[in-house]
Amino acid sequence: MLITFEGLDRSGKSTQAKLLVDKLAPQHRVLFIRDPGGTPISERIRDILLDRSHPELHPITELLLFSASRAQVVSEVIAPALRQGGIVVCDRYYDSSTAYQGYGRGLNVDTVARINAFATGGAVPDLTFFVDITVNEIERRRMARGLSIDRMESAGREFYERVRRGYCALAKEHCERYVIVNGMAPVDEVAQEVWEEFTKCQRSKRT
Repeated sequence: MLITFEGLDRSGKSTQAKLLVDKLAPQHRVLFIRDPGGTPISERIRDILLDRSHPELHPITELLLFSASRAQVVSEVIAPALRQGGIVVCDRYYDSSTAYQGYGRGLNVDTVARINAFATGGAVPDLTFFVDITVNEIERRRMARGLSIDRMESAGREFYERVRRGYCALAKEHCERYVIVNGMAPVDEVAQEVWEEFTKCQRSKRT
């Protein structure tokens, strides 16, 4: 079973992904992956993508680097785990490329989708959680925690508004696997909703 968490930066998706993994771990073979990342090659690519010293990185180059990282982790880690009957939880997956590089950077969304499918060998999530927050909340959380921004996060407010609209469009298009959760709610409330939706999905897979 492949479960993905999507959302804007600082949405709390990583926290929710890890909480789900912790809850599943005692009784399931579960694997946590961050995207980009998850293998030595993918982590090297991640470093390039987030490095603020590369502002000249072209949107197409950015898309292909994300896809290259994803292709490696799917081939090396995700696909083998799924074949063995495990549960894989991904902090971001190919929907991030559609939202960020397609809607955010303005690349052709259909082209992005084809590249996504090619890079992942058609490994489609069974369940996707979109942890939704406002763009204003991104800045509030960053300031509250005194965090610096990486290259992706330096794109600005309008960029993030487009990305959020992209995620909303994806949730509508793929309603059979998407669950929108309110990332503005307390962490434990979000975690409970995630768990309930996971168990519902798991039951439906068994019937």
